[in-house]
Amino acid sequence: MTELERFFRRLVDNLIAIDPARLHRPVELGEIAQSIVPYRTNRRALGLESNEDYDMVLLRLCGGEGGYVRTDPPEVQEAFAAQAGSPNPDLSILRDLGSTGLILATEQLAYALGPEPDAAFAPPELEEEMAPMRPADPSVIPLDSVRWTRATIEPVPEEEETPPDIIERTGRCSYCGGSLPTGRTVNFCPHCGESQSYIRCPSCQAEVELGWKHCVSCGAAILDE
Repeated sequence: MTELERFFRRLVDNLIAIDPARLHRPVELGEIAQSIVPYRTNRRALGLESNEDYDMVLLRLCGGEGGYVRTDPPEVQEAFAAQAGSPNPDLSILRDLGSTGLILATEQLAYALGPEPDAAFAPPELEEEMAPMRPADPSVIPLDSVRWTRATIEPVPEEEETPPDIIERTGRCSYCGGSLPTGRTVNFCPHCGESQSYIRCPSCQAEVELGWKHCVSCGAAILDE
């Protein structure tokens, strides 16, 4: 996009923000420079480095370059064009003829109201080719879009804690010394019928839970069998 086109688009945008009806009426040159598109608040959008650059683009616009505007009265456009084409343009003409009206060209106005060239959309067929495939049902995920891992194929079930009242016992009964079944949960001794969830203190015979190191009744040491 050229500097002249960018300036014209900015002029159109600012007029729309002020009063869209002004797009179809002559706009005074002095008003453009002072309040509609002043350099101070539009320099970044215009991409211009100095006031001189700003005046030069405005002079080219008034001179009819690009066919963006025509002047009212029409004869002064030649004076603007002459200065714009001069090796040493007299930029004071912009102030001297500040009351000149600028009429926006209909064709260029219609172009400026469309999307900017840099933001043009791709052709429909190209958009369709580039668009990612989407399943008809949002809940269905295409298999080729899944990153397969061992965890995906073989989910690991959460470990279930063994209830505290069901403990698998092995070895011998703490009371009669009988052999206990292996590979299964043993709550009671099959020989003497005593509970295998606790043992008795060898000193006072009080019930002692498995894993305790001392009896809670008499304090005697509990030997691991």
